[in-house]
Amino acid sequence: MKQADPVFVLAAVAVAIAFLPACGPMRKIEAVRQKELAATLALSRNEIQEERKVIAVSHRDTITVKDDTGKEMLIMKAVKDESSGEMVAHDVIDAAVITARFRNVAERHGRVDLRFEIIVPASMQDSRWQLRFRPQMYILGDSLQLESVYITGEDYRKRQLRGYEQYERFLASIITDSTRFIDLRNLEIFLERNLPEIYYFKNDTSYVSDEQFASYYGVTEKQAVEHYTHWLLYRLNERRKSRKELMYHKYVRAPIETEGIRLDTVLRSLNGDFVYAYTQSIATRPKLRKVDIVLGGDIYESDRKLYEMERTEPLSFYISSMSTLLDPSERYMTRIVERRAAANTACYVEFEQGKAEVKANLGYNQEELSRIRGNILEVLENQNFDLDSIVIAASASPEGTLAHNNALSTQRAAAVAAYFEKDIRHYRDSVRRSGFTLTVGADGRERVGQLGIPDIQFRSRSNGENWELLSLLVDQDSTLSPKDKYTYLKHLEISDLDQRESALQKEPFYRHLREKLYPRLRTVKFDFFLHRKGMIKDTVHTTELDSTYMRGIALLKEREYEKALECLRPYRDYNTAIACISLDYNASAMSILQELDRTPAVNYMLAVLYARHNDDERAVQCYLDACRADRSFIFRGNLDPEIYILIQRYGLNREEDPFEPVQ
Repeated sequence: MKQADPVFVLAAVAVAIAFLPACGPMRKIEAVRQKELAATLALSRNEIQEERKVIAVSHRDTITVKDDTGKEMLIMKAVKDESSGEMVAHDVIDAAVITARFRNVAERHGRVDLRFEIIVPASMQDSRWQLRFRPQMYILGDSLQLESVYITGEDYRKRQLRGYEQYERFLASIITDSTRFIDLRNLEIFLERNLPEIYYFKNDTSYVSDEQFASYYGVTEKQAVEHYTHWLLYRLNERRKSRKELMYHKYVRAPIETEGIRLDTVLRSLNGDFVYAYTQSIATRPKLRKVDIVLGGDIYESDRKLYEMERTEPLSFYISSMSTLLDPSERYMTRIVERRAAANTACYVEFEQGKAEVKANLGYNQEELSRIRGNILEVLENQNFDLDSIVIAASASPEGTLAHNNALSTQRAAAVAAYFEKDIRHYRDSVRRSGFTLTVGADGRERVGQLGIPDIQFRSRSNGENWELLSLLVDQDSTLSPKDKYTYLKHLEISDLDQRESALQKEPFYRHLREKLYPRLRTVKFDFFLHRKGMIKDTVHTTELDSTYMRGIALLKEREYEKALECLRPYRDYNTAIACISLDYNASAMSILQELDRTPAVNYMLAVLYARHNDDERAVQCYLDACRADRSFIFRGNLDPEIYILIQRYGLNREEDPFEPVQ
């Protein structure tokens, strides 16, 4: 037999040794491709096991409920014995097997917690790999990428850290101290031998500008430094700086990511399945009934993607919200409508000193009179009210005697009334002559229609000196000092108004009062007295939609429970209880529901509340009462965790007869 060449044997052994480490990962990748290995998405085992423990725990072996005739019955968890045909007690088996792909979850405080597990079998893990899992949520026709979960092998992480170490060494090689580029020793020797005057500055701390340095020695400091600079070293260092990003990507081929990552864990021992309990909290919204979660991912070795995993089958969560049980019925309130109504406005009409004649071109009178005229015409053309009369009251400032000011304000009120009476008469006559006017309809289009302007009674009266407004203006005035305001208040204690005015005239701030504040006291107030068109009785009781209540219902539909409760709290009705239950205000909800008639919906809500208080007997009784009257609650009970536990614990809603408990 021919002896093998030793060199060939050594080469073959080396190739085999080099190939061995790659065999494991390649076999795993092939197994993944053949779908022999795959990560899975499952419901939370801990949550289901806890639920089953709750279902299995009963406060008594049996409970007593009443049927629709009032007869008492015993109810327990039971199954039919195949041999005897009788119902016998049945223990709950607390199994840990999870095969379901859906789960009912309850909304609380406007949010839902979706709990699931990402399970990675041990045979799929490899020390050289990084498994990147990307859960995706589908909600109301839209998709949302959730935070990723990374499972990193020990060797993979070592390579990552080694890359960062290499890059740090590269950064450390970049010179940051500029003096390292200068041949300081030779520069110092040169200066000491040839320019001792410059060398003298070595120990001199006085500042010398570059211009002074150059004029004294014939060379600038910059030129001297440049001459003894190691330019090759400088250029090499600049090149290193420019290559920082390039070298980062060279050394750090697989960066350690931190953004958008829920978990990045390093597995140091591959001795079992990896299970990550994932919790995603979402805010509920209208029409949200179902959420699907799917899982995709990739397998990486260093910076190379080895395989893209197929997406798992969806894991479905069905959302139950108490707001779906709300009563959308409209609510009306009684409102008392008064036949008579009133409105008012004020204007500032300037008069000449001691006179009552209305002059449109004096000061800002033109603008003020036009504004009031517009207000009167707006009232005249109102579709709901007829104008009966306008009372015009004028006020005066305190300078002069009280008697004179009262008479003057009366004259001014009469003058303003006469001015507008004449103005409205002229407007009415012009309308009557034309017979038509343009009006604007609800759609914004102009239309021609008949318009009648009734005769209006103008009444005038005097409001006298306006001390009340003056006190308000003094309090708000920023020019007057606190001492001035205090002095003014002391003068208000003088009951005789003429004496009060005389006392104020002696104060240094009186000029400010007279020039700045007194003109604002000469107001003319307009009170409009109206009545509703076509209304004969003084008051009418009418019903209208309760806007506050209906806003609460709208907020309840939008799952805005806190805001909804603010609107609904005063009503203490069924919908108020819905808002309270959704916020876990269980005591408030219970007190409201116990005062209401026992409708099927009320019974169902009471069943939920009694279940939350661990009162199984009352909870089951209320649930059965609700189902007897409305069979839709049979199916609804499976959605709410509190009722679902009762159904499982006592075997309610059996196929034989949902309402025939064991007797």
